[in-house]
Amino acid sequence: MKTAIFAQLWLVFLLFFGLTVAVRLWLKLRHIRYVASHRDAVPAEFAERIALADHQKAADYTVDRSKAAILHTLIDAGVLLAFTLGGGLAALHDVWSSQLDGLAYGLAMIFSIMIISGLIDLPLSLYSQFVIEARHGFNRMTLGLFFTDLLKQSLLGLAIGAPVIAAVLWLMGAMGEYWWLYVWLFWSGFNLLIMFVYPTWIAPLFNKFSPLEDGEMKSRIEALLTRCGFRSSGLFVMDGSKRSSHGNAYFTGFGNNKRIVFFDTLLARLQPPEVEAVLAHELGHFRKKHVVKRMVLMFAGSLAFLWLLGQLIDAPWFYTGLGVPAQNTTLALILFFLVMPVFTFPLGPLMSHLSRRHEFEADAYAAQHASASDLVQALVKLYQDNASTLTPDPLHSLFHDSHPPAAQRIAHLQAQEKTA
Repeated sequence: MKTAIFAQLWLVFLLFFGLTVAVRLWLKLRHIRYVASHRDAVPAEFAERIALADHQKAADYTVDRSKAAILHTLIDAGVLLAFTLGGGLAALHDVWSSQLDGLAYGLAMIFSIMIISGLIDLPLSLYSQFVIEARHGFNRMTLGLFFTDLLKQSLLGLAIGAPVIAAVLWLMGAMGEYWWLYVWLFWSGFNLLIMFVYPTWIAPLFNKFSPLEDGEMKSRIEALLTRCGFRSSGLFVMDGSKRSSHGNAYFTGFGNNKRIVFFDTLLARLQPPEVEAVLAHELGHFRKKHVVKRMVLMFAGSLAFLWLLGQLIDAPWFYTGLGVPAQNTTLALILFFLVMPVFTFPLGPLMSHLSRRHEFEADAYAAQHASASDLVQALVKLYQDNASTLTPDPLHSLFHDSHPPAAQRIAHLQAQEKTA
């Protein structure tokens, strides 16, 4: 009976694994062919706004990034197989279990997986930053800054991650049958805490944040915030240009600790009315409670996954079926989070659909409280400056794009303007 269960899990895992990898590769190849086939002509709705050279640059950038994503998918697939059915996780267990036990063993196992995965990803990150981004004129990061960031991230991950992982492992071992509920409560509280402290304590470790200077732009933004009834702890400009020429704006924090952050590259490119329209879009996310809805969805999903892990943690076939002969809470946690993306990949279109719907709602809010035409103009500039393709493959977009395709989004905004 146990042998039959083991064989079934092994086959089910390989089936889902093979299908997931195959679909990911197929979607990327479709995307590359589709973008390349539309490279030599700007879509009609953008012909008066986007030059052919800029459209071709976006196509080439998208193709290069997609090719890198294919390589990344293949490497990730090999690493997952090596850790599970290839015996890598079992070998790490043999090494650490002979020297450590308890929480020390758990921390050693988890950080070993993280370090090995990080070292494997490092060449890909360097290639992406210093070859692809540089080739298309986006990289402004030096090699020294890259490794300084990496060191800061590693130390921060160790300082925060070690106590959190230790707490999770302790709760898993000490709280009995319903440990998953206690872990979920702890994990939810930790995420809320990070959201609160990130703007003030963590983000400044990597970037400089300066108050937005007085002037027309600040006056327009403050007037918009008053109209929308939004209170923030400040308006800040981030020195994003020291790493990349890409532009963006975002909210961070929650409660009385909300900040509005603009990349300096964004402010250098957009006119004050366009910045106002972009911010109105971001305020739309807040007013439509998109952030709260996504948090609720994230917390509900984490509760469901932890409950599922609670049902698997004492099942010997869960370990042996994935190539691990030993059985303990640390191995259960590692195995679960290694293989879960294989089984959740089909949920991608649903999550992308939800995100795109939120973007349309935020655009509609922006059209009501600012100028839809200014937002269209800002979006066109951002598509151009960020080399975002105007012709994504529809099926690839369905799985992967959190924002609607450019043509759909701008058509939606133009319809909003006519209605107004």
